[in-house]
Amino acid sequence: MEQLLLHLRNLGFTEMESKIMVELATKGQASGYEVAKQLGVSRSNVYAALQRLTQQGYVRCGEGEPARYSVLNPEELSTMISGRIQSSLAYMENEMPRGGPVTPSFYNVEGDRNVLGALIHQLNLAEQEIVVDVWREEATLLRSELEQAELRGVRLLWAFDGDNAVAAPPAWTPLGGKPPRSDGRKFSFVIDRSWCMLGMRYSDGTAQAVVTEHPVMVELLLNHFTQEMVLFELEQDMGAELEQRYGDRYSSIYSKYVMHSEDGQE
Repeated sequence: MEQLLLHLRNLGFTEMESKIMVELATKGQASGYEVAKQLGVSRSNVYAALQRLTQQGYVRCGEGEPARYSVLNPEELSTMISGRIQSSLAYMENEMPRGGPVTPSFYNVEGDRNVLGALIHQLNLAEQEIVVDVWREEATLLRSELEQAELRGVRLLWAFDGDNAVAAPPAWTPLGGKPPRSDGRKFSFVIDRSWCMLGMRYSDGTAQAVVTEHPVMVELLLNHFTQEMVLFELEQDMGAELEQRYGDRYSSIYSKYVMHSEDGQE
């Protein structure tokens, strides 16, 4: 359900409109009151969204009192949305001004919907390779796009955090002032070795990320991925020996650089 709502929002529908369409598709038809009651939202918001969807042709309003609404079947819905998107894309491609060359830059993406939307767009453009370093929870949200990329012949390279993954090293302690948020899950994607995203998705559902085509950042993320894979292979072959020699999670090594005492001394 969550992925369906995500994709409907990516197609331009609001969260309210997406939920209403799914509810109508589930019930077959329903009054605005019934939809509002089922979703637990105000009737005024539901009726406003139903009016927009009806005017756009995605929802039909039947005769009678109270009026009962139904959404187009999936095939009709897909055809209508596809036609409108293709028309807008063709117009944009022909009419959008074309400027000069742009140097590699960084830009921020804020919000869970925007972050996932930017990722989905770029994953659908991948031609040769996708390097993924992500928690399993986030990977499930992009499962369809990653599977489609594989079917196109794109090579996928994975590094997972979470179950059965390499444990994270100790965190750097704050230098002072407001401590950074620590309730999030980091992720990174490198696509075709030319586009990358590095970000964090938090437990409250918010997300933020930085996106760039700068070759230095691409190289850094690829090197980090390689080091993770090398460490994983070493742990599989020599885990007990490494722990015996260097301590749990190699604490005798990390303590030289990461772990600090309360007074700030190493």
